[in-house]
Amino acid sequence: MQAAAAGNRPHAALLASPGMGHLIPVLELGKRLVTHHDIAVTIFVVATDAATTKSLLKSCPTTNFSIVPLPAVDVSHHVDPSDHIVTKLLVMMRHSIPNLRSAISAMADPPTALIVDIFGTSTFPVADELGMLKYAFDTTTAWFLATTVYGSSSEDEVARHVNSRTPLVVPGCKPVRFEDTLDAYKAMGDRVFDEFQRVGVELVTADGILVNTWEEMEGKTLEALRNRKALKDVVRAPVYPIGPLVRPSPPLETNEPNDVVEWLDGQPDRSVIYVSFGSGGTLPRAQLAELAWGLELSGQRFVWVVRPPPVEDGDVSAAFFSLEEESGSEGPHRYLPEGFLSRTHDRGLVVPMWASQAEILAHPAVGGFLSHCGWNSTLESLTNGVPMVVWPLYAEQKLNAALLAEELQVAVRPGYNNGGVVKREEIEEMVRRVMVAEEEEGKAMRERVMELKESGERALSRKLKGSSYSALAQVARELELNHQRVVAKARG
Repeated sequence: MQAAAAGNRPHAALLASPGMGHLIPVLELGKRLVTHHDIAVTIFVVATDAATTKSLLKSCPTTNFSIVPLPAVDVSHHVDPSDHIVTKLLVMMRHSIPNLRSAISAMADPPTALIVDIFGTSTFPVADELGMLKYAFDTTTAWFLATTVYGSSSEDEVARHVNSRTPLVVPGCKPVRFEDTLDAYKAMGDRVFDEFQRVGVELVTADGILVNTWEEMEGKTLEALRNRKALKDVVRAPVYPIGPLVRPSPPLETNEPNDVVEWLDGQPDRSVIYVSFGSGGTLPRAQLAELAWGLELSGQRFVWVVRPPPVEDGDVSAAFFSLEEESGSEGPHRYLPEGFLSRTHDRGLVVPMWASQAEILAHPAVGGFLSHCGWNSTLESLTNGVPMVVWPLYAEQKLNAALLAEELQVAVRPGYNNGGVVKREEIEEMVRRVMVAEEEEGKAMRERVMELKESGERALSRKLKGSSYSALAQVARELELNHQRVVAKARG
């Protein structure tokens, strides 16, 4: 089926899978297409918390930009509660295909391109049916993209990597240690492995792959993705580094009350470490206690966004689909060490469940970020020039941690402990390595992270025609050419 006659400008449909880690970069991509490249955008959203989505939309364009929530789908009969989060997401996206097809087909000004995050590649047949260009948007690193597509084409190599616990050698890229490998690879033989391999196969059928990174950050890996001697014959589709795309921090003159910002206003510059494990990450009770002790022993100021421990201690992604406020009236003192809140009240602030992260990381009082290493959080830290303590929990976060701590050297991370509890002494040491001004390692990290911040700004600069701006401009030109073809065909 060919797309119907289009309007007077190119129109792209963007599809965001569940989770703020996917919605935020999709929103930012849509905003840049509208404001910098004159592309009309409709964003289709699958199963995201309504209140949080509404708050994110405040900074979105008011013209040529719309949000369409897709009806919720019940996949309870198609997944087990114990299934990996990746399996649940991919099944949910597949079952959303009829709703997406119906929504696009009913549009008066139908889009001529479909851009999906990597959990939405199963919807590519909809683009083919409707005569649309189709793009994948990797909302994380080029290294993750390279590992994913190589692994899907070299299953024997993945098996060797897992069975022998030796590095996975991805041509042209940093080898992937077994300790840092993707969760799906460690689950060979389970459903999540097969589901993830399907993503790699579908990715390379795209007309292009957008990546939330930039040339100066991952130049070696991006070159491998373009080089036939490395990965080009595997990837096939052109790769467009268009990052860093991050949500903007609210203006400092905002009149909205914010207790965290008010507290930060009273602290010295670069003296506070911000601690958060993202919207989906949780820590077991024993690990929460060690983290509390580590922060206390470090003697550093902190803001800690804390969530209750999961019901099942091993489920570090337990909060992924749960963005509601904490129930009950007892609060964090139920699961933090006795007396911790009173002992640290003069230099620490504990915030239950959620805080305005973009605003916090942009505050001059913040000098470090202890993070789960989700890519949105990572980019928000780097674009504000804030070095990190990286503590990966699940998904591709261990790859992110290795990139930041070893290649870019803007972070420290815990040692490998076979999934055990990170002890308070190690936490104290990591925090001090980043935060204590006299530490040479911390000084060097701050210098390197400022260089990355500046290179990211250059990459996105319209005035300088930066590398990421130019890459997205090329995608916009492809959308324009396809739009013209559709219009010409409709006119006969």
